This record gives sequence, structure tokens and C-alpha cells, in this order.
Amino acid sequence: MEHSFAVEPEVKIGRNDDCWCGSGKKYKKCHYDFDAKLDEYRRQRFLVPPRRILKNPAQIEKIRESAKINIEILDYVGTHIQAGISTLEIDEWVCAITKKHGAVAATLNYEGFPRSVCTSINDIVCHGIPAKDVVLKEGDIINVDASTILNGYFSDSSRMYCIGEVSADKKRLVEVARQSLDVGLKYVQPWRKIGDMGAAIHEFAVENGYSVVKQIGGHGVGLEFHEDPWVSYVCPRNTGMLMVPGMMFTIEPMINMGRDEIYISDEDGWTVYTEDGMPSAQWEVQVLVTQDGYEIISY
Repeated sequence: MEHSFAVEPEVKIGRNDDCWCGSGKKYKKCHYDFDAKLDEYRRQRFLVPPRRILKNPAQIEKIRESAKINIEILDYVGTHIQAGISTLEIDEWVCAITKKHGAVAATLNYEGFPRSVCTSINDIVCHGIPAKDVVLKEGDIINVDASTILNGYFSDSSRMYCIGEVSADKKRLVEVARQSLDVGLKYVQPWRKIGDMGAAIHEFAVENGYSVVKQIGGHGVGLEFHEDPWVSYVCPRNTGMLMVPGMMFTIEPMINMGRDEIYISDEDGWTVYTEDGMPSAQWEVQVLVTQDGYEIISY
């Protein structure tokens, strides 16, 4: 059974008024039927997305342009990353590509984060801070998490990279983490609850002998860096916000080889480690819910 929740009131619009989505169309010709359907779900006590997080076609196109830069960054990292490279050098690559396109790295100075990208190696779950003295070595696995702002629109995705010859255990962890996205994407469908996706990912990870971090999850993105909804990967099925066309969020489960417990570094207040020192892996995609399924915006 769903927990109770606060329903965000929406401004009432007349049928012949301009639609709230900014399309320029009359409300009755645009989102009138859509809103009627949402109202019916509300009456059934579903948690439905507020209008402010639903993207219109013009906004989606601008977010796609931001995502092109984010994808280029991670493609470049994949071509050039190797043993002997410092994580600060990765940050410098990100800065150069971002600047070339007239964009801004979303992480830089975000709540005090000091770099333009997150670089998380081995037992670092997320939010690793690039540094000159952190040098990649043979056998490492690393998550590079890039987030880009272009003309006020946000993109966000991450990939795992294996450095040289990596142990079979680490390779399997990285591959299962990647496969978990495919498992979750099968459940990204309009008018279905987001918890179905999160639960499927959790079940898949556990079946493969891994655990999933509870405290950190995905999030809405596009018009802001972090929007509703919060996206859990350890939730029960048939819970969470209703997925509807125009909704955009990240799928980014953090999958641990050992237990799911984590801690944050006292030294920098950012870097998240596995409590047991075992490796962790994460891939992230930015997804748009469409009329008949989904579109991957950034990867």
C-alpha cells in the first residue's frame, strides 16, 4: 500500500487558455486530456508528477543539445583513459571540452564540490574528487560521472572504465552493473510506477550476488541539476511516482561487490566509500519517458 503524500496543487486553466506546457496551443487541444488522466490517477491515490518537472518538446531539444556535450566528454575519456593518468587530468579534459562548447560543468562549485567531474575508483562508490596525486593503475575500475549545463539545460550520465588487465571479479561487477540498466529500462513505460523499475534492478543485482546502495539514488534532471522524483533502486514494486510522458530522470544504481553499507570521507566531506572496502560499480543514463516507452538522452 502507498504511503500518504502531499499533493502539489496545480493552477486551474480554462479550456481555451494557452496550455501550461508552453506549446502555444489551446489547453483543450494540448494537455487537457492528459491532465484529466492524471486527475483520475490522483483520485486513486497515485503519486503523480507536478507540471514543473514535465518537459515540453522545445525544452527536450535543448536538453538533447546539452547531452551531446556530455556524451562527447565520456567518449573522449573512453578513448584516452589509461594507467598512469591522474584523475586531475581527466578533470582537465572535461574542462576543455565543456569550455569549447560554451557550456558549464554542473558539478563545479555545486554545494562546494571543487571539480568539474566525479572520478570514483574501486571502493569509492561516488563523488570522488579528481586530484593530481590520484593516478590510475593497472587493474583499477573507475566511474567517471559528467554533468553539463548548456544555456541553462542539464545533462547527466556516467560510465565505468577498466584500466588495463582487470580481475575477473571486477569485470563481472562492472558488466552486471551495466546490465542492470537494461533490466531497469524494460520497466520505463508511461503510466507505470517508477518503483517497478527500481525493484527490478535490485532483484537483478541480488540474484547476481551483489548489493545496492540504499542511501543514494537517481533523480529528476533537465531544467535543474536535481529535480523530483527521487529514484530508489531498493524499493518495492508498485511504489513511487507515476511515470508519464515528458518526465525525465537518471537511472544510476550503485552496485557493491560486498555489503551495501557506505560512509562519507571526513577529510573532504564528499567522497563516498564502501564500508567493507569492496569494489563498487555504477553506470548512469538520463532517460525521457515518451508516449510509448523511453528515450535515452545521455549515456
